[in-house]
Amino acid sequence: MFEALFPPPVTSLPQADIPLPGVTAYLSQAPDHQIIFMVFSQDIDLPEHAHAAQWGVVFEGRIDLIIDGVFSTFRKGDRYFIPAGVKHSGKIYAGYADMTYFDQPDRYACKGN
Repeated sequence: MFEALFPPPVTSLPQADIPLPGVTAYLSQAPDHQIIFMVFSQDIDLPEHAHAAQWGVVFEGRIDLIIDGVFSTFRKGDRYFIPAGVKHSGKIYAGYADMTYFDQPDRYACKGN
């Protein structure tokens, strides 16, 4: 699925080491941030957590997020923003794909590093 969704410049990026089952993710690394292109093959429950600011654009599927106590559903074409330090949790559904910007250069490592 991800080969059809993301073009070769994305799929040729290093894969990100994300500790969630069923995720394939490609990492674009910069000195002060990361951009991750992700596809999920199974449903995932995200426990509550917080980190640096995160901005996402949904390409396919659905994600439910609770950001600072507010529940929202995001689908294809939607965007979401999670400010730095704000607690959030949610559910990612199989078939979900997005591009996520993390305002943090070390959020994820490359697989094999």
